[in-house]
Amino acid sequence: MKKLTGESMNITEENLKAMQQLFPEAFEEGKIDFDVLRQLLGDFVDDEQERYSFKWNGKGKALRLSQTPSMGTLRPCKEESKDWDNTENLYIEGDNLEVLKLLQKSYYGKVKMIYIDPPYNTGGDFVYKDNFHDNIQNYKEITGQVDGEGNKIDTNTESNGRFHTDWLNMMYPRLIVARNLLAEDGVIFISIDEHEGYNLRSICEDVFGSNNYFGDLVWESTTQPINAGMARFGLQKKTEMILMYGKNKSKIEKFCLECTGELPQYPHKGKYGPCRFEIIEKSDAGDYNRPTMKFTILGQNPREGKRWQIGKETAEKLEEAGKLEIIDGIVKKAVYPEDELDKIKYAPFWSLFLADSVGTAQNGKDELVKLMKAALGFDTVKPVSLIKQLMKYMGDNFIVLDFFSGSATTAHAVMDLNVEDGGHRKFIMVQLPEPINEKSDAYTAGYKNICEIGKERIRRAGEKIKVEAGDKAADLDIGFKVFKLDSSNLQKWNPQPDDLVMTLQQATDNFLPDRTEQDVLYEIILKMGLELTCQIEEEQAAGETVYIIGGGALMICLGQNITTAVAEAVVKLHEEYESELWQVVFRDTGFASDMDKTNVKETLKAAGLDEDSFVCV
Repeated sequence: MKKLTGESMNITEENLKAMQQLFPEAFEEGKIDFDVLRQLLGDFVDDEQERYSFKWNGKGKALRLSQTPSMGTLRPCKEESKDWDNTENLYIEGDNLEVLKLLQKSYYGKVKMIYIDPPYNTGGDFVYKDNFHDNIQNYKEITGQVDGEGNKIDTNTESNGRFHTDWLNMMYPRLIVARNLLAEDGVIFISIDEHEGYNLRSICEDVFGSNNYFGDLVWESTTQPINAGMARFGLQKKTEMILMYGKNKSKIEKFCLECTGELPQYPHKGKYGPCRFEIIEKSDAGDYNRPTMKFTILGQNPREGKRWQIGKETAEKLEEAGKLEIIDGIVKKAVYPEDELDKIKYAPFWSLFLADSVGTAQNGKDELVKLMKAALGFDTVKPVSLIKQLMKYMGDNFIVLDFFSGSATTAHAVMDLNVEDGGHRKFIMVQLPEPINEKSDAYTAGYKNICEIGKERIRRAGEKIKVEAGDKAADLDIGFKVFKLDSSNLQKWNPQPDDLVMTLQQATDNFLPDRTEQDVLYEIILKMGLELTCQIEEEQAAGETVYIIGGGALMICLGQNITTAVAEAVVKLHEEYESELWQVVFRDTGFASDMDKTNVKETLKAAGLDEDSFVCV
């Protein structure tokens, strides 16, 4: 029997496994022998005491924080979601570091594009304070879910001696964990201004490596100068940077560029698909006197032309490739799209994004105000067109992640671009539900935190896009599943050693009293590494609900009366679904006795279930 742990993926363990594959000689009883590792690495080891490196106070602690597994969970919130049963999009409320850790098992290496617009560190409220011991408790204090003990939000002014340090300690662990979610050919785009531009570049070199740096994109963020008198002695800012790094630059073969000019047409059907046929024989050679252009081709069905337009060597290569065909009694060459890729001209991927093509920050703000019918206090909103342009380069079917999602411009852009080009991009938005100032316009408009604004924007934008696109948007996914960060639903994964009542209660029911079966179901899905948008079917087995995932590959029963009758019904379901893979998860306190548990296990084992595929939580 296998016990499911409540931890998110342990990044350190995964890295050690990878190292053990590369350098097995350097491992002794599961530990690294650094002397052996140094010998294996040879000249690549730097033993110099003074060498270039980027360091700051707290870097080591921030690194350890990124490696500490999360014991939390993501609780489903259907009432705030849209089209729950069908959508493949996610909106997650919570501290983004904890959320990114929890997504590791389910989305490791699956995200093609990350776009983030993190806090610019200009002296505002610094809400991303990390607690090394319990970041979920810290998150609840920040968002007002529990009373804090003096752990209030700090204003990170430049007079603070740790002005840059605090920002670096916030960003560093998040980028480390986010990198794991990127696909091998994935790319991250990070908007930043001059306050932390240099520092961001430095930590990105640390996390992604200088060999995976594509460059800085320059966005013309404004075209409106401030009052000339006020700016008389200063340099007016017109642009912002967007840093661009790949997970593994060598795996990125190409970006999707826009074609310019007319595309070649392929109206015919050849042996290998759509093609264009070209006649290669001159019907009247006249006094043509070049014997080298008169030869026999198509050996199995010899043809001797009066004059060919191609040389003998070229003809033999085409014949060998199956690209010479007799059409209406005439020898023709079949030209396929792959034969003339060099004839297609593309617009370059310029590093300069002009306002005329992608809009300015003011355009982004105007878009939001018009859609929401209220001024919500966002002064640095990215325009939808800017995010759309970045996504176009990445293809039309991938997951895009934004873990500083703010007003959810990225989600808006995904839906808009999908209806524009028929793509199937999916979004994952992550945002801390920062409380909104009660004196602000946004609060007056009825919004209590930033997440409420983001979710409402997605709802309104989706409906607007669908109405304007008409039939073209018939299959457009404008829904999203909402999940919220919380402590684990299971008491054994969220122990309270000083709480005797909870300890006794765990013996009879290890689910927390305020949690639902759906909460536990999605925690199991998350901890087992399944995507949160996976399809779930419900079946009945001897009076208990069985959740079927992956066409029968996984069956979960969280009932409180699990007997051999339930096990026998589960076996019948397995036979009906005919799935090659089979794993069953039961509620640990759902068995009447240890004997019932043993009998259930033996019943499933006799039906072909592996020992490790019998899981209890």
